[in-house]
Amino acid sequence: MTKLSNQTTIAVLFSILVAAVLVAQPSETALQQNWSQWRGPTNTGVAVGDAPTQWSDTLNIHWKTLIPGRGFSSPIIWEDRIFLTTAIPTGVKKGPQTRLSFAGGNADGNLEHRFEVMSLDRLTGDVLWKKTATVATPHEGYHRQYGSFASNSPVTDGTYVWASFGSRGIYCYDMQGTLIWTKDFGVQMKMQLQFGEGAAPTLDGNYLFLTFDHNGDSFIVALDKKTGRELWRTPRDEISNWSMPLVVEHNGQRQIVVSATNKTRAYEYETGRLIWEAGGLGLNTIPAPVQFGDLVFAMSGFRSPRLMAIRLGNTGDLTNTQAIVWDTTRGTSYTASPVLHDGMLYVLTDSGMLSNFDAKTGTPHYQRVRLPKPYNFKASPVAAAGNLYLATEDQDVVIVKLGAKFEVVTTNTLTDESFIATPAIAHGDIFLRSRTALYRIGAN
Repeated sequence: MTKLSNQTTIAVLFSILVAAVLVAQPSETALQQNWSQWRGPTNTGVAVGDAPTQWSDTLNIHWKTLIPGRGFSSPIIWEDRIFLTTAIPTGVKKGPQTRLSFAGGNADGNLEHRFEVMSLDRLTGDVLWKKTATVATPHEGYHRQYGSFASNSPVTDGTYVWASFGSRGIYCYDMQGTLIWTKDFGVQMKMQLQFGEGAAPTLDGNYLFLTFDHNGDSFIVALDKKTGRELWRTPRDEISNWSMPLVVEHNGQRQIVVSATNKTRAYEYETGRLIWEAGGLGLNTIPAPVQFGDLVFAMSGFRSPRLMAIRLGNTGDLTNTQAIVWDTTRGTSYTASPVLHDGMLYVLTDSGMLSNFDAKTGTPHYQRVRLPKPYNFKASPVAAAGNLYLATEDQDVVIVKLGAKFEVVTTNTLTDESFIATPAIAHGDIFLRSRTALYRIGAN
């Protein structure tokens, strides 16, 4: 065999390294076609491609797979694989269980659980693998109706999948279910009225961003996605918060924006240093922020509700300054995150009133319009192929036409189902996770 020259050897090694990097980093096309994170490929709630508009118990259901345990995390999809999380009681009780006198409280707070990550075949619904990330007894419970111990949606880049269980740590698996790394942050979150945890991690490039906002020592942290190594951690003066971080780009520079009750804040991508902050939101911030050009939208919908459009490019405290380009207190969402499409911002209240704002000016195209019948919502809306999909708690998914005029396209019903998890749309299908099952629905 002929011996390679040093130059040839270096060239071969370099080409192998480049190929490895290309494999490790998903293409823009792959990112657009899949639903790799909770708010879709662009963090706007909008999918690329088609989606079905007609289904029922007997129409266009490709498969239904029962999911054990309890989990309201949304499914994510990469090519022919689906990933989701759940928490399954083992039957072991540890310590007395205390209950509050209303719907919130310490539900399942004294029960040991298996915290599991599942992968399903997108085409058949078969379970490909199921891994127990950890077995633990949570230190506190969740909202009895809307909470779970597996509400943080996972994220993937097509090579690895990351599943966060909040106080129980984050777990990185490859696509075949091999555990790559895990990290325990050494925190037991104290959530408002024990409503439960649920902020999804954010993946961007080689960074993973997670927030731990609670009635204790809150912080935001950045990890190396490949190793779990902590890159930086910044303390936050915040109380209980369920809004996930958003990576935005302005003038060629990235920053991480987090909506929250005390202040909406932006941090330097590489260091975690505070860039700007703006007060004005109310309690129990849940909706994820979204970017439109040089504007970022932050929203709350409980006590002192408000939707703010904050202009990027500023520093310091922006509270009540001209950096707040527009705002409204009418029709804001308590739970659901908004959808941004074609310069329009769609906002859904928990009681089923839909608003459509001009994203640039805040002028309503329509505001607080009621759906055909009374509904309750906890799932965030999603959009595809000119339609907005609204998954209700009450077995229906209402489809509304995207655009300046309010128009209901159709209502589809799955009998006796209730949807708390946000739907996912990919490869022409919609995936609905109910309280007990996952559905794949398609037109063909």
